[in-house]
Formats: sequence, structure tokens, C-alpha cells
Amino acid sequence: MKKVWVNFNHEPKAKNPTRIVSMPVQLTATQRQRLRELDRADLFLETVFHNAVERNKAFQEVEKKIAEENRQRLVELRKKNRRPALCQMEAKLVEALISEGFVQVVTPILLSKGLLEKMSITSTHPLIQQVFWVSLNKCLRPMLAPHLYFLLENLARLWEKPVRIFEVGPCFRKESRGSQHLNEFTMLNLVELGCPEYSRHKRLKELAQLVMTTAGIDQHELVTKFSEVYGETIDVVSDVEVGSCAMGPHILDAAWGIRDPWVGLGFGLERLLLVKKGYQNIQRAGRSLVYLDGARLNI
Repeated sequence: MKKVWVNFNHEPKAKNPTRIVSMPVQLTATQRQRLRELDRADLFLETVFHNAVERNKAFQEVEKKIAEENRQRLVELRKKNRRPALCQMEAKLVEALISEGFVQVVTPILLSKGLLEKMSITSTHPLIQQVFWVSLNKCLRPMLAPHLYFLLENLARLWEKPVRIFEVGPCFRKESRGSQHLNEFTMLNLVELGCPEYSRHKRLKELAQLVMTTAGIDQHELVTKFSEVYGETIDVVSDVEVGSCAMGPHILDAAWGIRDPWVGLGFGLERLLLVKKGYQNIQRAGRSLVYLDGARLNI
């Protein structure tokens, strides 16, 4: 810290003691990083302190407060909640969709290259760079849609319509680092095949509302957007994008033998939790060895 020594006596030979005038300072890089880890990067972001002593005292006080809040969350998890918020949200969504007449399905986490190509994700597609390959022809699924398409191709001839199915499970993408992206995340995909074509938009709104209400999020809007897989889609936005919707007939349907109208919605559960809890860092909502139910462990 730079210090300026000033003699406050106008007489050059005065014996009055000098005092320290400190230069204004902001948080150090280490302090900023610590607040980011604690998901409070907004604190003291632009604050200018009179000196380092004042800054360090303010930082220590807020760090102590946040650490105590973390400890309290861990106490509540052990004595009261018993399940992380991500698991609780998944359970509520499963129950709500089953009550709405949907059937839950469970498909493999490994996805074949051939099924990925049927979604138009070939070697020249931008998303191919985000795929985790485990062998020449197998990858960790970056989305749930290919397997759901595969099931619908069979269920369309076995069940009466409308056919309503959904899946909740992990997906994997080499996402760029950031406060809203994860390499491993939890997707909810639901699809209704055989709904009347004229009512698709209405049905999308109903199902989006069902998911958002169940997730405990009061407000959202539907925004038209371009997708590299589906073309024009409708995003579900609540401060950030939490889900995306598409409708058929669609150009991808022919590869799967799908001929009936359909609506499909996909949500990132960590994104939903990010919004519900007001987190700034999505790492708190995801699978982690650093956070437990949103509480930082190195406190």
C-alpha cells in the first residue's frame, strides 16, 4: 500500500509529529476471487475504501457473515431438508408431470454417433465441438432428444395418441466457462406427440407454466430464438434462459419416422434452481465436490 508522509505544521522546523495519509483502495484480486467463490461477487464491486485497514475490516466482516450462512445451510441440510434442492426440484417436477398424464422414461447416458447425426449434428456442425467422445462411435449424451425421438418412433404405433413422455437426467457438453454454464448438467425433456396442430402454441404455454410453477418461479416469458439444432425455437426466460421449446411437424421428424404434430420442451434444472435461489454462480446449483446444496465447503 502506498503511503504519503505529510508534515501538517507550516513551520519547517516544527517538532509536531507527522501522520499517515493513505491512498484510496479497492478489493484485492484475492478478495474478489473469494467473494466469487462465495457467490457474492457483487459485494464491494466498485467500492473505494479510504485505506487498506478499512477495506480489510469490511471484507473480513462480510466473509465471516457469509461463512456463518454457509454453515447454517449445512446444518439445515443435515437436520431438516435431508435432500439437496436440486433433488427436491427433480422430484416435484416428476410428480407434476406424472399427474399431468406423462410417462417417465429412462434412456442410456451413452449416445451413438448415428443417433447424433440424425439430429443433424455431424462433423461440420458447430455443436460437435462440445461433445465428449468416449469412443469412435459413442459419446456422453449432450441432449436427451435423440433417445426420446427413438422411443417415440416405436410408441407412436404401440400407444393411442397423444403420447406423453418425459425424461430427467444428466447431459454433458464442453461448455465455455461462465457463471451460467456447466459441463455436466441435468435436463428435463418432455414431449407430447399427437396433439392437435392448431393448439400447439397453447399447449406449449400450458406446459411451460406447469414446469415454472412447479419449480417455484413466479414470472417468465416466451421469446422466439434461433437454435442450431431446431431452427426457430421458443425460449423460456426468467432473467436468464431456463428452457427451450420446439414444435412439429419439423424437418428432423422424417429421419425418425414421426408424422404427427408434437410439442417438446427442455429445461436445465440447474438453471431453474439458479433463478429460484437467486444464485449468481450456477456451480452452486450443480453436481459438485466444492458446494453441497449451495453451501461452500471450504469455509
